[in-house]
Amino acid sequence: MKIKILGSGCRNCEKLEKETINALAELDVVAEVEKVSDMEKIMEHDIMMTPALVVNEKVKVFGRVPRKEEIKKWIKEEL
Repeated sequence: MKIKILGSGCRNCEKLEKETINALAELDVVAEVEKVSDMEKIMEHDIMMTPALVVNEKVKVFGRVPRKEEIKKWIKEEL
């Protein structure tokens, strides 16, 4: 599983990364988590705002930090 955290490195981007790592740990799922801050690469995902969460190349959310339970649901959908 490959997960991308898209954002400039702001506080919300860091919070999204932390919540995603916590969700993976609770589910006992191994995934490659990549932080993407290059705006050209971010724009390839056709999002309007950051932070954004991409799981297996599918944009799950952008413009907000989702609850950990939402993140866990999206991870389970991609297993």
